[in-house]
Amino acid sequence: MSDPVTYCGYIAIVGRPNVGKSTLLNHLMGFKLSITSRKPQTTRHNLLGILTEDEYQMIFVDTPGIHGGQNKALNRYMNRAAGSAIRDVDAVVFVVDRDKWTEADELVAQRVFQQDAPVIIAINKTDRVEIKDTLLPYIKALSERFPDAEILPLAALHGHNLDQLKDSLKKKMPEADFFYSEDQITDRSRRFIAAELVREKITRQLGAELPYEMTVEIEEWREENGILHISALILVERDGQKRIIIGEGGQRLKKIGQQARLDMENFFDTKVMLRLWVKVKAGWSDDERALKSLGYNDQ
Repeated sequence: MSDPVTYCGYIAIVGRPNVGKSTLLNHLMGFKLSITSRKPQTTRHNLLGILTEDEYQMIFVDTPGIHGGQNKALNRYMNRAAGSAIRDVDAVVFVVDRDKWTEADELVAQRVFQQDAPVIIAINKTDRVEIKDTLLPYIKALSERFPDAEILPLAALHGHNLDQLKDSLKKKMPEADFFYSEDQITDRSRRFIAAELVREKITRQLGAELPYEMTVEIEEWREENGILHISALILVERDGQKRIIIGEGGQRLKKIGQQARLDMENFFDTKVMLRLWVKVKAGWSDDERALKSLGYNDQ
């Protein structure tokens, strides 16, 4: 008896910052894998979400938002990461907003349509279109501008049209053995996920006060008597940023820690003891060597 035919391929999820790429990945996966916030450029690394359904394995690559106008080493890294994800994939999901085309979208389009992979333009958040009549002309304009692309309105947050998106992507997957085991959900380590969860809570807590030059590094990872002990270092570039994150009497840092710990316990399915410190490291976000030491590499 011959082995069953399987299909497997890579799918890049791309778009400008803050358009809903990570939310889309999480709802395609059926659980929270990638961190999200209202703050642009929350996603800084490529992250694989591995979805195996029956004979299909779809490997989604969540990417940082492609952007211009900022030339720090960190911004260059994010643009390189997003650009590298588009190459050699089997399909691209190009996420755009529901009612407007921006210069940032144009920047992404220039990169996406240089590739040979089929493109699905996913118009996100269509459940929020106040005047539905504006959506059809927008779809028509995109169809005329990009005749080879498939146009699909959806609402990632509410799951609208996600099954249709998955069905369309499955048709684009090549016949191949699975690249990952059927129970694997990502290529990233648990330490990486923990650091990202802390960074998400900081991003959500601080909002407009958020220092862009902030990152999280896991310094201790130890399992003992059924408890996962994690120590995380929050790096900023100036003393004022450190004070903002700690908050009055340490209350903000305490709240960040509480929220991150709950998410970690849910994700890792174990009790977590989380300790957070904040440290000033001037200039790290514009220092290629410092970025590499903090895990911002181009692999």
